[in-house]
Amino acid sequence: MYQHVQPSNRNHIYDDGHNVPTKATSNGTMCANGTEGPEATETDSSGTGRMRKPLERNGSTQNDTVHLERRLGLFSGVALIVGTMIGSGIFVSPSGLLVRTGSVGVSFIIWLACGLLSLLGALAYAELGTMNTSSGAEWAYFMDAYGPAPAFLFSWVSTLVLKPSQMAIICLSFAQYAVEAFVTECDPPRGVVKMVALVAIVMILFVNCYSVNLGMAVQNVFTAAKLVAVVIVICGGAWKLLQGNTQHLSHAFDGPMPNIGAIATAFYTGLWAYDGWNNLNYVTEEIKNPSKNLPRSIMIGIPLVTLCYALINISYLAAMSAQEMIESEAVAVTFGNRILGALAWLMPLSVTVSTFGSANGTLFAAGRLCFAASREGHLLDILSYVHVRRLTPAPGLIFHSLIASAMVLHGTIDSLIDFFSFTAWIFYGGAMLALIVMRYTKPNHPRPYKVPIVIPVVVLIISVYLVAAPIFQTPRIEYLYALLFIFAGLIFYVPFVKLGMTPRFMNKVTLFFQLLLEVVPTSSMAMFE
Repeated sequence: MYQHVQPSNRNHIYDDGHNVPTKATSNGTMCANGTEGPEATETDSSGTGRMRKPLERNGSTQNDTVHLERRLGLFSGVALIVGTMIGSGIFVSPSGLLVRTGSVGVSFIIWLACGLLSLLGALAYAELGTMNTSSGAEWAYFMDAYGPAPAFLFSWVSTLVLKPSQMAIICLSFAQYAVEAFVTECDPPRGVVKMVALVAIVMILFVNCYSVNLGMAVQNVFTAAKLVAVVIVICGGAWKLLQGNTQHLSHAFDGPMPNIGAIATAFYTGLWAYDGWNNLNYVTEEIKNPSKNLPRSIMIGIPLVTLCYALINISYLAAMSAQEMIESEAVAVTFGNRILGALAWLMPLSVTVSTFGSANGTLFAAGRLCFAASREGHLLDILSYVHVRRLTPAPGLIFHSLIASAMVLHGTIDSLIDFFSFTAWIFYGGAMLALIVMRYTKPNHPRPYKVPIVIPVVVLIISVYLVAAPIFQTPRIEYLYALLFIFAGLIFYVPFVKLGMTPRFMNKVTLFFQLLLEVVPTSSMAMFE
């Protein structure tokens, strides 16, 4: 922990007695590298009158605290939603959804229903996010509605399983398509795919640890690039339809209707492609004017993604039959080979661009969840620290990346998707119930944005169905493992959070990583602005 001292002193002091050399500046502030505070002169575009800082801060302000800044505007909010939602799902999931439904028409309805469900859930999250503008999404809302124990269980599962598995799936998909571009006659070696996925994780980690601005710049650029790829697919499909290739769409509802359990698992496949609709709530503390930009980003981003997905599915069916889609392991690549001719290489490139951007947004959000939960003592203290100059939650980002890397080495895409979807919708339903509960327990709490109560009720009912239907229809031991893992968190909650027990060696571990990573707690006095 850093302490602020008067300009006459020559050192800033850790609370453990370690000294850090500093230099007094002309305006009376202290800088660790000898540079003066007033270097940044750009005006903040948010209209607050503050100064907009460069990627790495060099100056400091008297009695300032280290914190996460509000740097994300409306465009960045939309880019984060669209960029994380459009990943590998639309390029992989269409065939899986067709297998589980057995009908083109039913699968198309489920695609649209998944988009509507995501929009309704996100609108409910917009109310929650404007009520509590802390980062952490579900964790913060569970704290408000239920108290620390349920919030801890969410942070326990999400930090160790949900967010890392989501990133692992996306990076494996990225690697699969990237390697396939260089392997034409056989399947790419699994070892090579995993190594490429690990390299992607390291690159994304570096970007997000270096700067919030750089991380969002990467997100914005890759989101724009993937939308160009989506437009290419849609235009190619429209060209085929204009040529009269409508035979695969004319008998859309032929075939038997799927049962209730099959529909639920089909929703899992479709909702995986839409997942990321709640990621903006994880970074609420960094959104400019969140009461307006949070709901606006949702209302622009999710309908845009739903429209893209619907048109992409129509484009696929304009170029190939449902059976051909099912047999294809890379639907987008097959589509490109049939439509684009010599430019078919654009499709695997588009998928790699799309998945890289999605993984970047996923890690960006995951690090904030880790930061928010750790700040309240629900995870290791070091995970709530931020870099003294770059103001990024580097320990949380590194922690998530390490777990995601382990999952890449030992997991497969299909097994991770099913476990992720089942567990995630338990907590999505919990967030809907939290909103309903707080309508009664906190009726007078400020709500800059308010949704009709029917929306969280509908999403809650659907989430219960999505969790219960697969268990009753096709019981699998994995569902029991997921539930046991959730409640196993109580074993750690009672001694380490509720009773506040801390092993003595943890102080030394925290200090070691604090010095190694150059991070400080957000409540400390800053030697950097």
